[in-house]
Amino acid sequence: MQLRTLFLFAFCLPLLLVAQVEEINPPDYIKTITFKSGNTQQGELPILRLNESFFLEFDALLATEPDFYYTIEHYNYDWTKSNLVKMEYMKGFDDYRIVDYYNSYNAYQLYSHYELRIPNEQTRGLTKSGNYVISIYDDDRELVFTRKFMIYEQRVGVGVAVKRSRDVKSIAGKQSVDIVINTNSLNINNPLQTINTLIIQNNNLRTAIKNVKPQYTLGKELVYRYTNETSFWAGNEFRFFENKDVRASNVGVQFVDLKDIYHNYLFVNSERGRRPYTYNPDINGNFLVTAIDVEDVSIEADYTMTHFALSYPKLTDGSKIYIYGNFNNYALEEMNRMVFNRDENYYQASFKLKQGFYNYKYVVVDSKGNLDEGRISGDFWQTENNYKVLVYYRDLGARYDKLIGFGEASSVNISN
Repeated sequence: MQLRTLFLFAFCLPLLLVAQVEEINPPDYIKTITFKSGNTQQGELPILRLNESFFLEFDALLATEPDFYYTIEHYNYDWTKSNLVKMEYMKGFDDYRIVDYYNSYNAYQLYSHYELRIPNEQTRGLTKSGNYVISIYDDDRELVFTRKFMIYEQRVGVGVAVKRSRDVKSIAGKQSVDIVINTNSLNINNPLQTINTLIIQNNNLRTAIKNVKPQYTLGKELVYRYTNETSFWAGNEFRFFENKDVRASNVGVQFVDLKDIYHNYLFVNSERGRRPYTYNPDINGNFLVTAIDVEDVSIEADYTMTHFALSYPKLTDGSKIYIYGNFNNYALEEMNRMVFNRDENYYQASFKLKQGFYNYKYVVVDSKGNLDEGRISGDFWQTENNYKVLVYYRDLGARYDKLIGFGEASSVNISN
C-alpha cells in the first residue's frame, strides 16, 4: 500500500506543479474589489507599470471589523507558478495584516472599507514584471478571495489595430485584432518560441485569446495579421444603470423601495440579438463607485439591493443565464445566476451593489459549460470594444516570463 501511494504521489506531482491557478471569488459579504493606480481606473483589469504604487480596496459587509491578511505570488504567462522565490521578486515580506480600514458612515448597510497599498512598510515593492496573484485570508487563515494582476515593463512597442473580420462567414459579427510588436533595441532570440501574447477584450480574462505566435517577421517587427486566430465576437454595447442618488430613480432604475436597505428595481430588459445595432456609449464592462452629496464615496456610498429582470423565453435545454461585468470579475456563480419567474414570465436576480455607475451583460452558459456572450445581446461588428495586448518574453534558459510590452486600442475607429 505504501509503495502504491508513493507511486501515485510521484505520478501526480508533475501535474500539480503545472496546474494553472484560477481566481477564487469572494463570499457574499465581500464586495466592490478594485485596484487603483496612476494608470488604472477604478473597475478596470489591473495592468500596472513596474515600480508603480497601487491600492487594492474592498468592502466587508459586516459590523465586526474582521482582520484580513495578504500574500503575493509570482506566476508565468500561462498562470502556472514561476520558479522564483519571494526574495527574487519582492522587497520585504508579505503575509501581514491589512491595517488600513474605515467604517461606513451614514449608510443603511454597515460595512468596513479596507485599503492595501503596495509598496508599504512590510512589502516595499515588487521587482519583477509578469503575472501575480494576491490572496486575501481571514483571521482563521481561511482563503477569502484571490485576484490576478499584471506588472509590465515597456521594453517593446506594441501597436494594436482593430479590423472587421477577414472571414466572410463572420464579417457581420466579429472583430479582428492586428498586432505589430517593435522589438526596438531588444535582441529577441527565436520569437516563435520565446514570445507569447495575450489579447483581452473589455478587461475580461475569461474570454482572452492566448498562445498566439507571430505570423511573420519584418526586420525588428513581429507581425500578427491573422484571419481567425486573433478575432473576437464583437458582442453589443453593455447595458448600464446609475444609482448615485440612492433615494430616487435614475438612469436604468424604474423605482426605489426602502426596506432594511434601499432596493433598486431596474427596468425589465429584453433580447437585443435580433434587433438592429444601436450605438449606446458605455464604459466597456467597467463600473465606477459614485454618490451625490458625499465627501468620501469609499465609506459614505451606500449599498442597495439591485433587482435585475430580463424578458426572455424560459430555457429548457439545461442552459443558464447569468449577469456579469467587471463589478463581479466576470464570475459565473450562483449569486448572479438568473431564475425564471413563472408568474411574471421573465428571468430575475438580485444582489447588493455599492452606489455608482455599472455596466453589465446577460450571458448564457449551456449544459456543457460553454459560454455564449452574444445569444441574448447579439454580435455586431460596429460595437465599440476595448482591446488590450500583453507581450511576454522568456529568453532561452530564463527562469520566468517577463511582461515586456503593453498596448491597447478601441474599435471606435474600426476599419476593413
